[in-house]
Amino acid sequence: MANIMLCDDALFMRSAIRKMVEDAKHTVVAEVGNGIDAIETYNVVKPDIVLMDITMPDMDGIEATKRIIASDPNAKIIIVSAMGQMEMVIKAITAGAKDFVVKPIEGDKLQFCIRKYM
Repeated sequence: MANIMLCDDALFMRSAIRKMVEDAKHTVVAEVGNGIDAIETYNVVKPDIVLMDITMPDMDGIEATKRIIASDPNAKIIIVSAMGQMEMVIKAITAGAKDFVVKPIEGDKLQFCIRKYM
């Protein structure tokens, strides 16, 4: 099972994702609400997978993804965002994200993504 870090500025969304992750027997090792905290926390907890939103205060998920990948090229980041336009998907993958899941999240789709990168 995977150790997962959640990064989303909406507490209700983190709670919903946490439930999906824990229902699938994975462990949430950290939750953060912005990109700056995501970078700092990633370097401390070294999760197996990061589930990252795009639109957040202080630093967005695309920039946070770039910086995490720069410090750890093996990081596995899955973007989880309501912004599913092709341009955003391309930016996320170019930044180093492994995959992109569009909100509202379907539990089965999220679990498939997590298993794919474990």
